[in-house]
Amino acid sequence: MSKHKARPDGLAYSTNSDFFNNYKEENAEADTLPVEKQRLRVKLDTKHRAGKVVTLVEGFIGTISDLEALGKQLKTKCGTGGSAKDGLIIIQGDYKERLIVWLKGMGYKDVKGTF
Repeated sequence: MSKHKARPDGLAYSTNSDFFNNYKEENAEADTLPVEKQRLRVKLDTKHRAGKVVTLVEGFIGTISDLEALGKQLKTKCGTGGSAKDGLIIIQGDYKERLIVWLKGMGYKDVKGTF
């Protein structure tokens, strides 16, 4: 087993110095869309959580820091724990209806609950 981690594209070595500059530009963070243009989906989930219910908010397009800030606001409003990673906000517990109302109140126009 190799100790070295491979890059996602499988490249181990290249003499082309321009390749690495282009690779960094492709993986740059996207700018955060304005609140009114975001399309968020709120749903309940129990998969891989030992039967415990969590509320997921998905579809956020923006920087990681903005995602974490929104996640922190929602966790504070619900008074519960959770996390924000991989473009997904996870809130512990069943807060689907409350989150939809709060997100619409915060200015997010296209917020839908899915089942």
